[in-house]
Amino acid sequence: MTMRNRCTGAIAGVAGVLFLSALAVAQGNQSNAPRSPWKYYPMDRAIGDGGPAPKRDLTGTWAGPSSGAGAPRQKSEVPAPLTPVGKQLYDRNKPIGKYSPGGTNDPHTRYCDPFGFPQNMTNEIRGMMITTMPNRTFVLLQYMGLWREIWTDGRTLPTNVGGRGRDTLDPKYNGYSVGHWEDDYTFVVDTTGLAPETWTTKSGYPHSIDARVQERFHRDSKNDLT
Repeated sequence: MTMRNRCTGAIAGVAGVLFLSALAVAQGNQSNAPRSPWKYYPMDRAIGDGGPAPKRDLTGTWAGPSSGAGAPRQKSEVPAPLTPVGKQLYDRNKPIGKYSPGGTNDPHTRYCDPFGFPQNMTNEIRGMMITTMPNRTFVLLQYMGLWREIWTDGRTLPTNVGGRGRDTLDPKYNGYSVGHWEDDYTFVVDTTGLAPETWTTKSGYPHSIDARVQERFHRDSKNDLT
């Protein structure tokens, strides 16, 4: 997943053009229109890499891989191998791309349930913000106003999610996450305990509560996070 830091500066116009298409005129008028400090503008993008990346810091407002034409697109989905049970669950799922809004059983489309992790990080259509505290990192997702909590205090992932007993934990849309710095620019996150009713991808790949997902965030430069 590739993200680019959002720039808050104004976009400079170009004068002296003899012929303007209707589209260019419309875009020029839009750029000169009053801008709300409360609204997200997908075309606001930082230009260039902004210089060297800060060490051990992912803080910033970032554009998700599907947030607009100015953001790099996510890679195509790669078919994953499935167990026999996984194949049965996959065959029950009816993605909107094949079955239309009326025929899909995607819980996000039918009931407006959250995407859940990891789909909210691969199918994010707006912006996201990453901020840190001494013992955890938060990923604030603009779409649906949700957030992820990644613990960095050295704890291990829970092993009792969805079981029976007083000390068991309930599965969650975003699961339970722990993170650590592999080096000064690479942050590794492991997650488990995902709500089993969510889909891993928009095509309907299922997962279990015990599924474990690993993310690797690399700060390539000040303005680029991959």
